[in-house]
Amino acid sequence: MVSTDRFLAFAAMSVLVIVIPGPSVLFVIGRALAHGRRTAVATALGNVVGSYVLVVAVAFGIGSLVERSVTVYLAVKLAGAAYLVHLGIRAFRHRKELKASAIGAAPAGPARDDLRTVLDGALVGVTNPKGVVFFAAVLPQFVDHSAGRLPLQMLLLGLVPISIGLVTDTLWGLTASAARTWFARSDRRLSLIGGAGGFTMIGLGLTVAVTGSAD
Repeated sequence: MVSTDRFLAFAAMSVLVIVIPGPSVLFVIGRALAHGRRTAVATALGNVVGSYVLVVAVAFGIGSLVERSVTVYLAVKLAGAAYLVHLGIRAFRHRKELKASAIGAAPAGPARDDLRTVLDGALVGVTNPKGVVFFAAVLPQFVDHSAGRLPLQMLLLGLVPISIGLVTDTLWGLTASAARTWFARSDRRLSLIGGAGGFTMIGLGLTVAVTGSAD
């Protein structure tokens, strides 16, 4: 249904967009610095889930409404920005609870915590202005109208950037968590790293709030 040429062309376009770190990448890095590898991986997974929700929205016509409506676009953008700031403040406030002795231990948190982390990542992914614009403005250009079944074509094409994003976001998260582990030689330094992760998310939220447009 979707030709190989279109898949490859869209993959190339996706790589060009994804390699430029955006809100999702910075969010994963911030979570990795504040909470470690497990949270980073779960956040990366949540991000791609949220991004694919955008693909579904575009495939069924909702995404174009968001991209064209200034009011709806701003509401989505500001909601995501506010949540980023909230998570950053929470990470900063709890930075002193991080203990170097716990870094090497295997995390044993409840499944509900992992699910919450995935949901956090999904919310950031679905409110990511970069994702809204990319999927609403770029994805439809690679659909073959003569082949019909346009929503299905978009759903299939959407798997390309989602797969690329999952790999790259996970690598960013693992790299950041490795740096966190390397710096975590004392509770004080670990607290500083956790605070840095919180500041990263706060700064990202403020940046998302004041940049971008629906035009």
